[in-house]
Amino acid sequence: MEVFQEFLDKIDHPEHRERTEEVLSWVVKEYPQLEPAIKWNQPMFMDHGTFIIAFSTSKQHLAVSPERVGIVHFSDEIKKSGYDHTKMLMRFPWKKPVDYDLLRKMIEFNIEDKADCSTFWRK
Repeated sequence: MEVFQEFLDKIDHPEHRERTEEVLSWVVKEYPQLEPAIKWNQPMFMDHGTFIIAFSTSKQHLAVSPERVGIVHFSDEIKKSGYDHTKMLMRFPWKKPVDYDLLRKMIEFNIEDKADCSTFWRK
């Protein structure tokens, strides 16, 4: 988690910082094989040099980005869970609990789908 400390320290709202740290810690614990990093000023996780998932914060939510393919693949499930999304990210509102089952599915989808990927982003 040291790699994320500077990012976490910049989150002014204590509850937002705590939630973000909780989610990042969960990913680290559940997926110890993933490499944590800060790229483009946001925390992300990679597998064999390829992007798996990234996070960012805003005033209203914690954003999760599993790449466009991940959003498309899980669009219906995201909506059924009561969250919204754009083409590239979904939002966990600060006032709602994090759906860790959905987050797990997104991460595992990307790990499996990108197992043979040799680039950072999908082509």
